[in-house]
Amino acid sequence: MIAAVDTVEGVVLVDVEEEAVLGPGSEVPAAEAPHVDLPRVVTTAGAGSTLVAVVDRRPPLAISNDAGATWREAGGGLPAGFAVAVAEDDPDRMLYAARNRLYVSTNGGVFWRSLSFELPDVTAVAWID
Repeated sequence: MIAAVDTVEGVVLVDVEEEAVLGPGSEVPAAEAPHVDLPRVVTTAGAGSTLVAVVDRRPPLAISNDAGATWREAGGGLPAGFAVAVAEDDPDRMLYAARNRLYVSTNGGVFWRSLSFELPDVTAVAWID
């Protein structure tokens, strides 16, 4: 599971399974952010009928599994966030970026684990593999 992470110092590639920074990347693949009607949305990502919104409140995530008809709060233990990515081929695989740390969920946002390294301030994330 490889992700591209845009930081204030440039793009880096990260191996999420091995919890390792692989080195510099060229760009974060652009993805069209889905529109959601939620207050104080920071960013959104989606795959299929799964939508994830980073919101400016606690907990910092709102997740919908029915294309935005209903929402549930998620990420109660996560810090405020700046970006999120949902894998197109597996909507249960999510990557969440706080200021300088990444968190991954492989079960649709129910449980999250922090990656062991810190990065410069993160501005965007995307799955590339």
